[in-house]
Amino acid sequence: MSMKFAFSTLGVPGLPLPDVLRLAAEHGYHGVELRAHPEEPVHPGLDPARRADIAAEFKAAGVEVLGLAGYARVAAPGDDEPVVAEIRGLLELARDLGAPYVRVFPGGADGQSAEEADAVAARRLGTAAEHAADLGVRILLETHDSHPTGAAAMRVLGLVGHRHVGALWDVMHTWLGGEQPSETYAALSPYLGYVQVKDIASASDTSPLALGAGVLPLAECVEVLSRHGWDGWLCWEYEKRWYEDAAPLPGLLTAGREHLGRLLNDSA
Repeated sequence: MSMKFAFSTLGVPGLPLPDVLRLAAEHGYHGVELRAHPEEPVHPGLDPARRADIAAEFKAAGVEVLGLAGYARVAAPGDDEPVVAEIRGLLELARDLGAPYVRVFPGGADGQSAEEADAVAARRLGTAAEHAADLGVRILLETHDSHPTGAAAMRVLGLVGHRHVGALWDVMHTWLGGEQPSETYAALSPYLGYVQVKDIASASDTSPLALGAGVLPLAECVEVLSRHGWDGWLCWEYEKRWYEDAAPLPGLLTAGREHLGRLLNDSA
């Protein structure tokens, strides 16, 4: 098995880090994607001593920090500086924690033309890319909101043209955008950082489900990645934070990892 498995702390809102690390170790996950938000234990407001402690806790547990899920919106209208500063703060936190990736959103607004949104996003990402390169961290633009497909994300990434700016493939948004996994992979493969997997009941009901219990084309996604020899991370983003009635994630983690393992074996 070449791919590695992680889960996002979006699935365990506010859970203390020692408990997160225990879940990862007990259920066979190699890494964790940390939601970088003030309501979580990890966010850019942490002082250097706390950052060092967190990095040490992960190292001691043998669990990797896959990435920081930030909330900067790179295509959003307004001044560049606050957005670039927000990305810089995330990049510095990632460096301090030993995380290779920082997630940002497109965040284009209604009334913006696609060309304008693309240009604004590319300009800000290009500016932040220099800082990312200095710190050895990659910024990943998630397939999300105004740019839900690989084709849409590629428009921005092609304009940036910097190896420290890549893509985060969220399989739900590309599916909702009407893109086939083979099409998404073809668009994003030069830029792909890692892949967020999840499952939902339907396009109209996006409440999180156990992996394999819904309609998302997880088997096809894993199959296309395997066929191309991709050996990166699959990260389960279970959106418990936004769906309080969803089943608790801890009880689903082992079955989720086993499901991904079966998909990998079937595609080998």
